[in-house]
Amino acid sequence: MNLLRTAKKRLVRGLRPASLPQTRSTRPTSDSYGFDRGRPIDRYYIDRFFAAHAADMRGDVLEVQEWLYGKGAAGEVTGRHVLDIDPANPDATVVADLSAADDVPAESFDCILLPQTLQFIFEAGAAIRHCHRMLRPGGVLLATVPGTARVDPELYASDYWRFTPASCERLLAGPFGGGASVTSFGNALACGGFIAGLSVEEFSASELDPVDSFFPLILGLRARKA
Repeated sequence: MNLLRTAKKRLVRGLRPASLPQTRSTRPTSDSYGFDRGRPIDRYYIDRFFAAHAADMRGDVLEVQEWLYGKGAAGEVTGRHVLDIDPANPDATVVADLSAADDVPAESFDCILLPQTLQFIFEAGAAIRHCHRMLRPGGVLLATVPGTARVDPELYASDYWRFTPASCERLLAGPFGGGASVTSFGNALACGGFIAGLSVEEFSASELDPVDSFFPLILGLRARKA
């Protein structure tokens, strides 16, 4: 099945060759972030960020919506927890609005994973403060947020924010003080390719790996509770 999906994506790339914005087209090559062509470019950086911090994933780990990046934990995970605002999610062990999670006990988790989550929370600062409250001393928050991205067509009414290094640093500084860091991923070419809906397979590592902090596609946030 995986081989069939890979072959189908390769066929799509062949039938609809890459077209960056320089072609003057007003429509993206892919309307689904490049999923139909291969691996979306933002995932290249998101996966890299969480893999780089796999050692922080230990003890009781909480991930939003599904247990995905927690599978790559390098530390000993003693508890797997999934948070969702939707009680219909069968994987959710914690049902709460992250920006108003007062009912979730303080100091419950050793690591919290927020992949591509904060842009859908209007009170993003409140969500980060609750994450700090829910972490045990020494616990780590790992999050990724978009610096550049189209508006989500399926979540149009709740896609609120795009972030900069400065905004991330300020959001983290309040609750976490000096125990936070923000990492930029991407460059102008990667941003253009992502907006156009191209896939990782249509670029080389030498094109995707260079970092231009003036053109962040993804920002990785790591914050440790003192």
